[in-house]
Amino acid sequence: GQGNVCKASEIMVVSDEFGEQQPDQIDATMASQLEPTPVGTCTSTCCKTFVPKDSDMSKQDNIKRMT
Repeated sequence: GQGNVCKASEIMVVSDEFGEQQPDQIDATMASQLEPTPVGTCTSTCCKTFVPKDSDMSKQDNIKRMT
C-alpha cells in the first residue's frame, strides 16, 4: 500500500529454503501448524502473502493476498 506498507489481512514469512520446497497452498492460515524456519538474515526470507497481479488466488481461503 501507500508508504510501502503491507495491507494483507494476514502474512506468513518463512525461510527461502522452506518456501521453495512447499506448494503455494501453504499460507498464513496454516502458520500455527508449522515449525519455525529460522534464518540468519532478512534476505533469506520468503513472504507467502503475495500472488501474481490479477491472480484469482488473491482472496483464496478468505485471506486477502497482495498483488
